[in-house]
Amino acid sequence: MIQSDPVIAWLLDSDPSIRWQVMHDLLDAPEREWMTERAKVETEGWGARLLSCQDEDGQWAGGAFLPAGFDAGEWKQRGQPWTATTFSLSQLREFGLDPACGCARRTVKLVGANARWEEGGQPYWEGEVEECINGRTVADGAYFGVDVSPIVDRLAGERLDDGGWNCERINGSVRSSFASTINVLEGLLEFERSTGGTRRSREARRTGEEFLLARNLFRRLGTGEPADVRFLRLLHPNRWRYDILRALDYFRASAILTGADPDPRLGEAIDHLRSRRLQDGSWPLDNSPAGRVWFEVDDGQGKPSRWLTLRAMRVLRWWDAQPSINA
Repeated sequence: MIQSDPVIAWLLDSDPSIRWQVMHDLLDAPEREWMTERAKVETEGWGARLLSCQDEDGQWAGGAFLPAGFDAGEWKQRGQPWTATTFSLSQLREFGLDPACGCARRTVKLVGANARWEEGGQPYWEGEVEECINGRTVADGAYFGVDVSPIVDRLAGERLDDGGWNCERINGSVRSSFASTINVLEGLLEFERSTGGTRRSREARRTGEEFLLARNLFRRLGTGEPADVRFLRLLHPNRWRYDILRALDYFRASAILTGADPDPRLGEAIDHLRSRRLQDGSWPLDNSPAGRVWFEVDDGQGKPSRWLTLRAMRVLRWWDAQPSINA
């Protein structure tokens, strides 16, 4: 039985934010059980700890994208800081904080009233100027019940000719990037899950998916060479960065939402993911973005990661259950 699997036991011996997803995605637990566990994200463990770091005005670290008083020298010396509002909201979404809980509703209201983007001073829920940032803002806003349809419409109109997105578009880029595209796709998927989407948003999601699929999630279209060897390394937290597991988890969620069969072009990335599994059944953390954080949620680079193992196991469980792939 799967409950006796030592890897499952290891995952369950963890934070509520991981436990409820194991119960939901890997064990098919009854809704009342995983919902009870999910509710603990607000009051226990990493979720409660991150909420305790929140400012009285609803922000984190006094800023939307950057901490208040940020010195650019820090980015150069220590890496991009991850403590401001946008990354904290995205992490709460990853933890699975119930958007209907009181603290989530309070946070949405306060952020909308008090947070302004450093680039342009726009109110937070109106979005920023970069596609990467706006993709995550759509994902967070849709998840937490905010009307982000104006940002969605803007993103749909910012697609490049190859079907994806690049946050360097305003600087003249005409080719989509893997990272910008996955950030926008995740936002559009969350918007569609929450609202049903629009014709434009669904079409934009289709072309963005095709951009990644045509490249087998990590290859250059012209040469077939890996676009970036880092795409094959397993990263957590992803923040804005791309890797194949992030993309595979997206395509899994997309297929579950729409009922679509998995695309065979995911197969090469699936094979690579299988090859990275350790003998004990877990997956290792290859890298974590450098920079200031509130606290760590993995045990360290090179060590087994519960987050990566959870995501990899649910991707493979979904893939292996598809008769169209495994016939």
